[in-house]
Amino acid sequence: MNQDELFKKLIAHSKEYGYIFPSSEIYDGLSAVYDYGQYGSELKNNIKRYWWEAMVRLNENIVGIDAAIFMHPRTWEASGHVGAFNDPLIDNKDSKKRYRADVLLEEHIAKLEEKVEKEVEKGRRKFGETFDEAQFRATNPNVQRNVAKADEVRRRMVDALTGNDLEAVRQLILDCEIVCPISGTRNWTEVRQFNLMFETKIGSVSDESSTIYLRPETAQGIFVNFLNVQKTGRMKIPFGIAQVGKAFRNEIVARQFIFRMREFEQMEMQFFVRPGEEMKWYEYWKAARIKWHRALGMGDENYRYHDHDKLAHYANAACDIEFNFPFGFKELEGIHSRTDFDLGNHQKFSGRKLQYFDPETNESYVPYVVETSVGVDRLVLSVLANSYCEEKVQKDGEEGGERVVLRIPAPIAPVKLAVLPLVKKDGLPEKAREVLSELRCDFNCQYDEKDSIGKRYRRQDAIGTPFCITVDHQSLEDNTVTIRYRDSMEQERVAINAVRGIMDEKVSLRSLLNKL
Repeated sequence: MNQDELFKKLIAHSKEYGYIFPSSEIYDGLSAVYDYGQYGSELKNNIKRYWWEAMVRLNENIVGIDAAIFMHPRTWEASGHVGAFNDPLIDNKDSKKRYRADVLLEEHIAKLEEKVEKEVEKGRRKFGETFDEAQFRATNPNVQRNVAKADEVRRRMVDALTGNDLEAVRQLILDCEIVCPISGTRNWTEVRQFNLMFETKIGSVSDESSTIYLRPETAQGIFVNFLNVQKTGRMKIPFGIAQVGKAFRNEIVARQFIFRMREFEQMEMQFFVRPGEEMKWYEYWKAARIKWHRALGMGDENYRYHDHDKLAHYANAACDIEFNFPFGFKELEGIHSRTDFDLGNHQKFSGRKLQYFDPETNESYVPYVVETSVGVDRLVLSVLANSYCEEKVQKDGEEGGERVVLRIPAPIAPVKLAVLPLVKKDGLPEKAREVLSELRCDFNCQYDEKDSIGKRYRRQDAIGTPFCITVDHQSLEDNTVTIRYRDSMEQERVAINAVRGIMDEKVSLRSLLNKL
């Protein structure tokens, strides 16, 4: 099964098992908008709770807020979104498909870099233990040629985008002989800029003065509340403000399921520091955030840093934490050193001082900011993509054939355990209900008595339930039950009164937070 097939199966599985539905499906849906089902919403909430507790509970100098979606329109002028929040888009005349021009170029660079890595791997196989990778990269003509090509494309792309030279962007696409993935042709239109903000009206009179925007990010709600939080919380630099909330972008090129949507959710933290100390904290949060991701246990090799070639107008350093999705390594979280751009501009546009008096240095200044910003929906997709597995069953006591299983990390799994009576008679359902009542206040549980025990195990595997508690005739005699483990399908006999403690140890967020 190739990655495209895997991704299609994952999308179908997400719908079939109550994770993610196309929005307004009975009306044929709405492009790039999705609804979270009963299990998807639980997974999403668990991910948000993991982030919130790691960010706010474990850090004494970070607090959380919940700012409004609607903000004064001058906010977005100050932030630069009204004038600079654009995507360079290009159309292929034959396929009628639209693409982000910068993404086409970045993918071309990535292909050149893949050629370099393949060449290095060939050298490693050829020379074995005597292989000197550094020397090989410095002397191999194929490696040097592709590195030079990638560097040249990257340089031209950055220069063109920084200078807003859209014709140069198009010419670079033509020079690189980039073809449309659908039509296979190089019949490209001009490159155009599209502003991504949604406009709406506020109040009862629809005139220009009543125009406001749906926020394209949650960060500005933090910046405009900087002094409110600092004073009421008696916060001292360095300190952070965290927020989880909805954001909206009129994505013209919205593809890849929930990876890029028009309505999405962000988890952002703005960390306020002394000017001159921003790079120290930038490196700190880069390390802290990738550690948070890796604590989920989805494979360290599936994460990597990607430094930005073209910096946003507010940044002096920026990188992404990328995840290996079925369609390749893509951005999962961004870490940015935003300098004093945001607070400085809001101070300028509002006429209000947004400065901090530092009692240690006895001076007032506009703090610098280091930002961490992660998309909740992309995290959900990363978990589902990494967890989805089809495998043959050859375990004693399990039905043979194949099973589809979601190996979601237990602490964030939507359903933590299922309580299953072996048969629907002989007092077993009543006993199982007793067990359920003892556990449901502490864990999200399911009860299921329909079909054979094997079919019920399969249903829970497909949902991603990490543990099944089976009540059988022996349970009536000695108050023991069987715990069946999703990933290994091993079974363990335990006393009923020990189940809560065992489950708490295995599914509590503590197991993740302790790794941080």
